[in-house]
Amino acid sequence: MAIGRRFEEALQKALRMVSESNLGFDSHGHCASEQELKQPSDQRIHVLAAASKRDTRGWLGQTAVSTSAPLIHKEKAAEVSYEDLQGAKQLGFSDKQIAKCIHNTEIAVRKVRQHYGLTPFVKQIDTVAAEYPAFTNYLYLTYNACENDIDFESGACMVIGSGVYRIGSSVEFDWCAVGCIRELRKIYLVNKVC
Repeated sequence: MAIGRRFEEALQKALRMVSESNLGFDSHGHCASEQELKQPSDQRIHVLAAASKRDTRGWLGQTAVSTSAPLIHKEKAAEVSYEDLQGAKQLGFSDKQIAKCIHNTEIAVRKVRQHYGLTPFVKQIDTVAAEYPAFTNYLYLTYNACENDIDFESGACMVIGSGVYRIGSSVEFDWCAVGCIRELRKIYLVNKVC
């Protein structure tokens, strides 16, 4: 499951949700042989990623190469420009994935991103297809925006889940999030009374 404001962003997020080891649209060591390209498999998206590095004419190639190319030639995270970093983030590249492109660490990329003040925006999912104003608690983060859809009041708390989301995990995740919020509310009320 992945939500984004651009196809590339949603694709990258979806691929990361498959496995902790998957960084996104990446070859994962596949060489994109003719046989691999013709034979359907659960690894086909990685074969397409490998093929896109060879052939930049297709839309997949344009996505992967146009974003990572300016990053690959940087030797230090500090050499990555605001524009290159913003472009990569808008296409759904994670800090870890960018770090791999520039042969650096995820922490170094995060520090540069924070130095630039480049943070995601919180957007709401429109569950009523714009028929009338919708105010849902279904939120997602994106770099493809210029403002948040919700206001963060002082004293507010947000519980954020992360990691791979597999079939069958939704009930456990929901229960853990509700339990966490109930405990935070208890702590808040106790501290407010005292």
